Amino acid sequence: MPITQGNSAVRENRPSRQHAEGPAAVLAIGTANPSGTIVPQEEFTDQFFRMSNSNHLTGLKGKLKRICNKTGIEKRHFHLTEEVLLAHPEFLDRELPSLDARINMVATAVPKLAESAALKAIAEWGRPATDITHLVFSTYSGCRAPSADLELATLLKLRPTVSRTILSLHGCYGGGRALQLAKELAENNRGARVL
Repeated sequence: MPITQGNSAVRENRPSRQHAEGPAAVLAIGTANPSGTIVPQEEFTDQFFRMSNSNHLTGLKGKLKRICNKTGIEKRHFHLTEEVLLAHPEFLDRELPSLDARINMVATAVPKLAESAALKAIAEWGRPATDITHLVFSTYSGCRAPSADLELATLLKLRPTVSRTILSLHGCYGGGRALQLAKELAENNRGARVL
């Protein structure tokens, strides 16, 4: 039975939402990078065009080199190695289908990379993974069902009741949005522990 108070309706026997006391805080950070190949930024363009058999595209190579010089990035980490590219010629040949092979590769690699970073953060935090109440997962690398957030939750042995949110294919924007969402979850759910 609705009860009216001013302009808002309140239902009897409905639990009120419990907000956190104070602002959200970052309690730990864990990072991980692909271990396949580390390329210094000044070598990236030459290596990319060599590996993709594209050195003949001199104008495009020059443009990419100028872009790379302005990014401020010192080194790039890649899952793909030259060996992997040799084993998958479809990755470099536009005439060959490669989507299935790419999706299968990232389906394993992305959750394992996320697990590596998460384990570092959980260790720094100093509490068991089962205390995590929410998982926010963002990736640009692949989109499939079941998604990488479920795989990560399984790898970390999170409780089955953990609230999971995945942001797929958002590019660099996804990282910032994931942090904003984690802050909102922590501040609007008393006792929330968001990974």
